[in-house]
Amino acid sequence: MPTERAVSRTFAIRFPLRRTGAYGGRMAPISPPGAGSDNPETYVGLNAQHAEQRAREQGWRTVRSLPPGAIITMEYLEGRLNFEVTDGSVTRCWKG
Repeated sequence: MPTERAVSRTFAIRFPLRRTGAYGGRMAPISPPGAGSDNPETYVGLNAQHAEQRAREQGWRTVRSLPPGAIITMEYLEGRLNFEVTDGSVTRCWKG
């Protein structure tokens, strides 16, 4: 319910006394679409095909398997999960 506060004789500012909502007046947490919520370390040691399938089920938009020492660009892409794969197993995993 708004209240009035006189600022000068010519006008008044209307504003709510208190703003609350589902998050107590704070902004809702943001989860970008296509970004998985699991920890990348959980993929290390898994079979590469199984890891890729699991990552997609967890909501990762892009899953990239790379050989050890691959030359890649360093731009960070939200929603991408990178696997370093050796002999069919994930040896390293990171976001971006």
